[in-house]
Amino acid sequence: MLTIARLFGKSPFAPLQTHMGRVASCMEKLTKIFESLAKNKTDKIERLVEDLSQLEHEADLTKNDIRNHLPKSIFMPIDRAHFLEILATQDSIADKAEEVGLTLSLRPLAGYDSFQEDLSRFFIKASEVFWDAKRIIEEIDELLESAFGGIEAEKVKTMVEETAFKEHKAQKLKQELLKKLFVEGENLSAPAFHHWLRLTEDIGALAQLSEKLANRIRMVLELK
Repeated sequence: MLTIARLFGKSPFAPLQTHMGRVASCMEKLTKIFESLAKNKTDKIERLVEDLSQLEHEADLTKNDIRNHLPKSIFMPIDRAHFLEILATQDSIADKAEEVGLTLSLRPLAGYDSFQEDLSRFFIKASEVFWDAKRIIEEIDELLESAFGGIEAEKVKTMVEETAFKEHKAQKLKQELLKKLFVEGENLSAPAFHHWLRLTEDIGALAQLSEKLANRIRMVLELK
């Protein structure tokens, strides 16, 4: 797309930030799905999941446009392989957000009232990891202006460390939810129990991918 080509002319990182905006739309839609779940508005979930799938598709299209227009003949401030790895990690977050939504649309969550509070805390913390990673991507232009050094680089490194800590907290909440599921989930059917396990793993993966994205930026800083 011409738009993507023009973005590269504006800033080598503008396309990454544009794609991240698409990913953020997926996370915003997933948050609305969880809000509908908490309010017992299950009739809205299927429609919201359809919207989420469309947003994920748009993120895919943007990713492909960026790959197709990635300059080969002009100077890139970071290695092309690192650029593409950051892009792929961002896109994996959109993919995983869609997977979480699709998992929630498969069937009602049996025993939801018993695990609602734990699930909500877990998803909120996993989301915080993502939004931290997004803020780091938004700092890339400042990093470029500072030649990936100085105060701005130190600021981003601190942000990465904070993101990693939140991801650690998310994984602790995941373990607490899993422990409760194994202790109190004996009344769940096998399909219902598997449903909960899949959902838990997918939300945990959202946090892990977001931390991975933040660490990719940290890696770029270390290589400079």
